[in-house]
Amino acid sequence: MVLFEDSAAVIALFGVALTHATGNGVYDGLASVAIGLILGATAIWLALETKGLLIGERASPEVVKGIRRLAERLSIVEHVNEVLTLHMGPQFVLVTLSLDFDDHATLEQLEKEIENLDKRIRESYPEVKKVFVEAESMFAAPARAR
Repeated sequence: MVLFEDSAAVIALFGVALTHATGNGVYDGLASVAIGLILGATAIWLALETKGLLIGERASPEVVKGIRRLAERLSIVEHVNEVLTLHMGPQFVLVTLSLDFDDHATLEQLEKEIENLDKRIRESYPEVKKVFVEAESMFAAPARAR
């Protein structure tokens, strides 16, 4: 962004310098049009970049697929119902997992496996700062997840 704004300042300098050197005001007008185009493009780019952060956007499909694969590898997970992600900031992703666990898994196994999953997700994707796991039967999961 700063590069684009500085480019506009350099164009303004050249436009004014050429107008002053030649006495022809066309150069100043052309520089003004170029500056307007640069600043307009910069505004559009900034709007697109910040839109997702303002209203929230999901993590990239690769991250979502990777998190799903990590969850599927757990021995006590029978089915990954849903993986929801949300960017809370440029380097802050929130993850919510809906998992169908083996009905015979003990509480200790669940705690250990969920803790390991959380650790593996954060190691693989440093932008993930919070992981929430919801135990939910595959049949009780929302229809959109099936």
